[in-house]
Amino acid sequence: MNLAQKTAFVKQTSARLGFSYCGIAKAVHLTADAKRLEQWLNNNYHGEMAYMANYFDLRTDPRKLFDGAKSVITVLKNYYPNVQQTTKAPKIAKYAFGTDYHTVIRNQLHIFLAELQAKIGAINGRGFVDSAPVLERTWAQKAGLGWVGKNGNLIHPKAGSFFFIATLIVDTDFEYDNPLLKDYCGTCTACIDGCPTAAILPNKTINGSQCISYYTIELKNLLAKNIPTNQLNNWAFGCDICQDVCPWNKFSKPHKEPFFEPLKEILNFNIADWQAMNEDAFKKIFKNSPLKRAKFAGLQRNIKWITPI
Repeated sequence: MNLAQKTAFVKQTSARLGFSYCGIAKAVHLTADAKRLEQWLNNNYHGEMAYMANYFDLRTDPRKLFDGAKSVITVLKNYYPNVQQTTKAPKIAKYAFGTDYHTVIRNQLHIFLAELQAKIGAINGRGFVDSAPVLERTWAQKAGLGWVGKNGNLIHPKAGSFFFIATLIVDTDFEYDNPLLKDYCGTCTACIDGCPTAAILPNKTINGSQCISYYTIELKNLLAKNIPTNQLNNWAFGCDICQDVCPWNKFSKPHKEPFFEPLKEILNFNIADWQAMNEDAFKKIFKNSPLKRAKFAGLQRNIKWITPI
């Protein structure tokens, strides 16, 4: 197979496996991102997320993450649900409605690589989905899949931002996509104005330590000081405000991934249901859910935060 045929097969296989979009970029050192990441860490915008400071060199150069890396294949997978929560349910970020995306997409990446190996031949690589030091949004932008918005999310010009981003770093050359260089956010400040904790700063900088998702998932202290609970806006796990208010998400369409179908408990549980839940029930209901990350104690803490006393 020549480069064009190999590249076409990658795109065709991605679509057949249920990924929404696919782009390919040359594996290089991310010089500009390294400077931005260093400044972000120096400002302590990562808060208690100490892992963000780990493996700095690997995070900014895929060739150090996977020996012999030549290309970064980036895929987007839609998770926008076809149903929403009831108005009385404590809010859960849409990405966590169904089965843990790490497991779902990791398995699909294994199949992806196996099919490439069967057709192309000598190709080796590693798949990553939000669990390794990879700057996914940068690679997606370099592969022409969108631009990074003011809220820090990748925005696809035809489909918005409700996507998981995964990467497959391989030791084979392909025809590379042109990066999307234009920023289509323009003068819009909907996400900045809509963030109740003022976590979205100028120049597409996010103060992660001030984000509702950080408070409800990453923050492990049992008592978080200086958090006005009325600013949590009834969010019990994660937050979608900056995406919900983004005009580009008018293009969002429901996903077609069975594993992402929402749990009925997430859609319908009210605060009393969450308060009545015990740890055994939590582990049983959410055994395959992203909510496991906050653990039972964390979810109960969050419910208390958003419940008027």
